[in-house]
Amino acid sequence: MRIYLGGIETGGTKVVCGIGTEDGELVERTSFPTTTPNETLNQIFMFFHNKNIKAIGIGSFGPIDLNKESKTFGYIKNTPKPYWSQLNLLGELTKRFPFPVELDTDVNVAALGEMKWGNAKGLDSCIYITVGTGIGVGAVTEGVVLHGMSHSEMGHILVRRHPKDHFKGICPYHRDCLEGLASGPAIEERWGEKGEDLIEYPELLEFESFYLAQAISNYILILSPKKIIIGGGVMKKKKLLPIIRDKVKQNLNDYVQSKELDKLDSYIVSPGLGDNAGLLGAIALAERSC
Repeated sequence: MRIYLGGIETGGTKVVCGIGTEDGELVERTSFPTTTPNETLNQIFMFFHNKNIKAIGIGSFGPIDLNKESKTFGYIKNTPKPYWSQLNLLGELTKRFPFPVELDTDVNVAALGEMKWGNAKGLDSCIYITVGTGIGVGAVTEGVVLHGMSHSEMGHILVRRHPKDHFKGICPYHRDCLEGLASGPAIEERWGEKGEDLIEYPELLEFESFYLAQAISNYILILSPKKIIIGGGVMKKKKLLPIIRDKVKQNLNDYVQSKELDKLDSYIVSPGLGDNAGLLGAIALAERSC
């Protein structure tokens, strides 16, 4: 008998809900805009109403409190997303659903999904980077999703400025952190156009690749992942990934020696699960509770 599991990916601009099997087959999927908490949660509840599932996994935008000893475990914390700060997301969902509900960050579950069914399948470590409305990074190491006092915030690492970049940055907390300089909204504010409308002109590719390669080089030096997967709306610009690989190679300068780094085109890659990495990762998270 097949086991059916639910997955929820709550992003800054949209929510994706789906039902899949324990072997990663999606059987139902829907999406809708992320609006107010009440409206968004009601749409989630309507989608899963009377569905025959064993558990639900949630991959949420953050920051979220993942410390099970904390009084605010399961809460979305001080997010820039209006109306969502201090929302007891896990509590609201466990009140409604009569089965296990598991929560992690959207990028952590995407990393988990890619390791189970995507481009990191067969490995015990990887990182997943999304470059879109924000920049988030999730990590799995030795088969375990990386947590500490909470979850990591690798999208907000401080990076060296490109010498020709005088943009102040958009992050309300740090201004010129990685997200403040290289996220989709940073691109739009810097050039005054929607990110999807911007052509791949040299200055855009230079700045983005400079910041993202710098971050990836640091992740390699700190976490030594066996695969790096990078997705999100900004990475739809096809010319960007090869330039990032070249800059990572220059940054590392042969200091780290490994067979993976000898073939960067198969080490730093796009998501094998495409736009479903987060949703399937949430379903993989749900499976762990069964």
